[in-house]
Amino acid sequence: MRGLDFTPYRRATVGFDRLFDFLESTGRAGEDNYPPFDIEKLSDDAYRITLAVAGFRRDELDIVNQQNMLTITGRKAENRNRDGSFLHVGIATRAFERRFELADFVRVTSADLSDGLLTIELVREIPEAMKPRRIDIGGAAPADETQPA
Repeated sequence: MRGLDFTPYRRATVGFDRLFDFLESTGRAGEDNYPPFDIEKLSDDAYRITLAVAGFRRDELDIVNQQNMLTITGRKAENRNRDGSFLHVGIATRAFERRFELADFVRVTSADLSDGLLTIELVREIPEAMKPRRIDIGGAAPADETQPA
């Protein structure tokens, strides 16, 4: 399948380079689906990512939030009993790295591991300087409004 060409949009926009790069790389990537995950929108500015990481302990997981990228890695310790006592090994223990591109001003507030699910809470906090504000129009009032009645 052929990807989309964003060239016309790149010519007509300013400052969206990262968005187009992300869309193009996502279209090309044949990304592994391990571990499975959910993304929930809890409110306008709150999100939750839940990853199924059965078999991993807290010390085998690493969460890094750097600029606009959230990276979760899992590396299983190699001390599992492999002396032939397992009849079937079905719980995945392979290493993984899962990346999530975050929008501006989204930050991780907490992470928890319970019942084989890693839950990461995120919130978008827009700085006051970036929020819309009303601008009063200055200048002289029209002549009919300045004259007393």
